[in-house]
Parts: sequence; C-alpha cells; structure tokens
Amino acid sequence: MRKKEKIEGILSALDSYYSVETKCYLNYETPWQLLFATILSAQCTDDRVNIVTETLFAKYPSLEAFAFANLAELEQDVRSTGFYRNKAKAIIGSASILITQYGGEMPSDINLLTELPGVGRKTANVVRGNIFALPSIVVDTHVKRISKRLGLTKNTDPVKIEYDLMKILPKPHWIRFNHQIIAHGRKICKAPTPKCTECFLTEYCIKNLAK
Repeated sequence: MRKKEKIEGILSALDSYYSVETKCYLNYETPWQLLFATILSAQCTDDRVNIVTETLFAKYPSLEAFAFANLAELEQDVRSTGFYRNKAKAIIGSASILITQYGGEMPSDINLLTELPGVGRKTANVVRGNIFALPSIVVDTHVKRISKRLGLTKNTDPVKIEYDLMKILPKPHWIRFNHQIIAHGRKICKAPTPKCTECFLTEYCIKNLAK
C-alpha cells in the first residue's frame, strides 16, 4: 500500500468513526487557564486535572492571583496531579511573564510559548490549536503510541514524531487528528492491551501487517 493511500485511508476512517469537530478534553474558559491546565496534565489524566482546576480556577480567578500565589500553598493545591512542585513553580512563573511581558495576553508564536516556564512543544501546540486554531500536532502518549503502531513514525522522541507527522499529514487534519487519535487511544488502541478486534484501523496497523 502506498503511503499516500494509507494516510488517506487512516484519515477517512478516523473521520467516519469520530467527530470532525475538535474538542479539548481539558476544561477552561480563558487562554491562560488552558495553558495552566495543560501544564498540570503532564503525567496526569485529563479527568484528574479537570477535578483539580474546578477548584483551582475558582480560588485563583486571574493571572494576577496566580502570579502572586504562595508557592507552598499552590503546591498543595495541585499536589494530586503529580510533580506538583515543578508544576506550581511553572504556573507562577508563566503567569508573571504573561503579565509583565505580554500584558496578560497569550502569545501565539511557538517559540515565545516554549520560553514560558514548564512549557514544551506539546503544551504550546495545545494552546496554538485550541486557542488560535493554528494547525498544530500535539504528541501526547496516545499520539505517540498509535502513530508508531500505524507505522507513521519510527521515532520515540515526541519532537521527532511531531515533525514526522507534520510531513505526511495534511494541515487541515492536524488538529482533529490529535483529538481523534486521543479518543481512539482511550477507547480502543489502549496500552498495553489494545482492543484489536474492535479496531477499524487494523488493515493499517504494523502489528497486523506483520502477520
């Protein structure tokens, strides 16, 4: 099967099975809330983050509130998300920079976003895709795992995987590919035991092709 034909088949199947409407799994109302929620989501489930941020965003209703938050107190507020010391420090630092350097506005440039404390390409692309609707590929654990299973990349480094996918996927599909693959990873192509008998992508899976 030619690579172009394979990509078209995968994207068509995803569009048929999952919604083509993009939906962020993290709850937020402002760009900075999405940024902080995404920082908290590292090595943590979206469901847990949404539980934490429901209280967190009520307690700290503005960027200023986060910028001047007590570090030790904020650490306890986000403790259940894991790596809470680094996350709390990153949130306070990012809030301060957004206020002092950007007047409280969220930059859309990926280089500026990744200069914020605790913000890597994954977090930056979540913001770019959901806030600014800029074509962005977010390589989370599901995208990483399933992209390898589908033979779309041989790399394990998230940044290299991102660039591999950018080369082969049409830009209009980038954002919804993220959401569809995450949904697929949660529902069917799980780790470590995928539900292959329920999967509609088996003809493209390298595990199936190797048989």
